[in-house]
Amino acid sequence: MAEEIKANVLLVDDEEQFLDALSSRLETRGYRVDTVTSGEDAVDLIEGKSFDAIVLDLAMPGLDGLETLKRIKEKNPDLEIIMLTGHATVKSGIEAMKMGAEDFLEKPVDLKELLDKIGEAKHKRMLVVEKKRQEEVNKIIKSKSW
Repeated sequence: MAEEIKANVLLVDDEEQFLDALSSRLETRGYRVDTVTSGEDAVDLIEGKSFDAIVLDLAMPGLDGLETLKRIKEKNPDLEIIMLTGHATVKSGIEAMKMGAEDFLEKPVDLKELLDKIGEAKHKRMLVVEKKRQEEVNKIIKSKSW
């Protein structure tokens, strides 16, 4: 029997070595991981794929983490995003949370803490998806005159 995927995760960071190391660590623990090195690629990728959690670096060249977060939330407000940074400030953390980030973690990230946050994000996402499906079913039932 195939092993159950624990979560579909998108890692977004301009540091390729960090992406490679973290994706390997997640994949060996049963996570399906996609990686991109820019905010633009992340925004494009979410249109064609479904993710339980997005782990997004705050400081990237080009489209930075906050702008990427904003654009992702505009396209899909239900996505759960965990911000990561090596340059954490209280101000940027507060700003990210106001914009809809699920959480904010500092690099070097503690793997257990990140896994816990991904689990929480997946659980929240599943609740949102289930609620939307139930609303759709209720709408269909109400529209029928059986």
